[in-house]
Parts: sequence; structure tokens; C-alpha cells
Amino acid sequence: MKVAVVMGGYSDESVISLRSGKLVLSNLDKSKYEAFEVHILKDGWHVVADDKKYPINKADFSVDMDGRHIRFDVAVNTIHGTPGEDGHMQAYWELLGLPYSGCSFYQSALTFNKRDTLSVLSKFGIPRAKSIYLSKGQAVSVDEIVAQLGLPFFVKPNQSGSSLGVSKVNDPADFDKALAFAFAEDNDILIESNLKGTEVSVGVLHYRGQTTVLGLTEIVSQNDFFDYEAKYEGKSEEITPARLDRETERKVRETAAKAYEALGMRGFSRSDFIVMDGVPHFIEMNTNPGLSPQSIFPQQAAHAGIAFSDLLDNEIALALERRTLWKK
Repeated sequence: MKVAVVMGGYSDESVISLRSGKLVLSNLDKSKYEAFEVHILKDGWHVVADDKKYPINKADFSVDMDGRHIRFDVAVNTIHGTPGEDGHMQAYWELLGLPYSGCSFYQSALTFNKRDTLSVLSKFGIPRAKSIYLSKGQAVSVDEIVAQLGLPFFVKPNQSGSSLGVSKVNDPADFDKALAFAFAEDNDILIESNLKGTEVSVGVLHYRGQTTVLGLTEIVSQNDFFDYEAKYEGKSEEITPARLDRETERKVRETAAKAYEALGMRGFSRSDFIVMDGVPHFIEMNTNPGLSPQSIFPQQAAHAGIAFSDLLDNEIALALERRTLWKK
């Protein structure tokens, strides 16, 4: 089976995505799959092999290399950010009839939009922070924000990942700087109240026919919050399993599974929560969680005693099921 392991992307998360893709490549069972390293970057789409680049034909997502014309059987999507985590690549593959891993283009677009995700989940009674939605150019008063949300509060891009563009505002004087930082990533932003509690990250996937909570990881950041530096430059402690009492752990697991199913999810996901007074409050969901050796999702798989190659087999099997769904 010819598997395109697709990585890169057009955002600042592309560097992280390339690490994720390489981990997937190293864990695919070579007796089952012929895997290809596919880079989707602003400077072009290529298969990379032996330090050579072979252009992808965008008309059918095929490639000619070393005298072979290769049509992929399935795409394993490891792009973080646009165009692989916002539904664009998934819609393209679906039009081509190429099975792909993870959730559908609609779920991908929905979960990449923080405001819309929170709006959907509010109908299912899942607790969350208070929030204000703001578009670039819209007038805003920091005094009104403080009156509604209190201090400190968070300013974050509506559509972005890896904590890019996120600031914690402790002093109203820092608000304009936080706005500029967030608007550099997206034209729409969320301003959210601070939830003081234990931060946990929960891996959830559809595994062997059922929604499965892979594990709970407690995040202890050395910085003021779990920002990009804390995530990727060793400025945090990630404790798996999270240090929660049994009842709180049960609530987190149930809420994470409920959110996954409420959003119609499929494939890998990682949801972030703040547990405040024993109640898990939803922060966001990542449908293409980081899969680099430093990432949380692989750590949880290892703790659960599930070989990463088995999870990839499961993802590919789910992807191939799409052919049956498309024919109905």
C-alpha cells in the first residue's frame, strides 16, 4: 500500500509538522506500507527522497519519480495549521477520492475555529471560559473587557495553533501589545477569562471501533502559561498520568469523550482543559496533534502500552473506510 505521509504546511507550525511527519514515517510498518515523505510548503508540493525533490501533480496528487508514476492509496495527514488542519487539504483529497487520515474537512474547519468550536460545545453543557470575540479594526475598550472578564485574561488568535500569537494580559497597559501579537496571526481573535486550576491535555481517538481516551497529561509550565516556548523548548513539565484524584479523572475522561463525539470527530485529537474546583473547562481541540518525540500524544500512547505503529494501522484503516462512505 502506497502511503503519502503529508507534512509541512503554510504556517509557522510547519517546522513542528515536519518533525511529526518524520516520526510517523519511522513508525509505519514497512512490511505493510511503502511510505513517501510528502512536503506541502509555500515553495511547492514535493515528494522528498534521498535529498531529491519530486514535484506533486496537483491535478491528481500523483508523482513521477525514478521512472515510476505513483498514485497514492491513502494520505496520512500530519500538517499542523493551514492547509492541513483547517479542512483545505481534506476537501481537496475528498474531491479526488483519495482516502485520508483524521477527521473530515468540515470537522477540521470547525475545530480550527476556536469561536465556532466553543459555540457548538456550549449546546452540550461543556464548561468553558468566558470569552469576547473581536475582529481586526473593531473598536474595543480594555476597561469593558476587564469589567466582563477580570484580570488576568488571555488574548489569542481565533485560528492558530501551537500557542502562536497567544498572550496573557496581567496589566491593561499590555493589552495593545497583546492585540498586535494576536492579529499578526489572524484577523479574528478571542479574549478569554483566566481559569485558575490544573491544566491537562487529553488524547482521544476512534480506536478499534469506539471512542477511546488515550491518556491524561498534566501540564506544569515554567512560564506564565503553556506558550510556544513551554511546549517546544523544554520550558514545561509534562506529567503522564496527570495527578488527579479518581473522581476528577473520571470527569475529565467523560468530558473529553463527550466533546470528541459532540464535534463528530474521527482520528487523532488532543483536547486541552483547565480543571477548576474539580470541574474540567474546555479550552480547545487539536485535530492534528503534535507527533514529534517531544509531543504529548506519543507519550500518552506509550504510557497506555499501545504501540504507535498500531495507532497508525488504525488510522489508515479508518481512512480506507471513507471509500465505502463516499459510495453511499
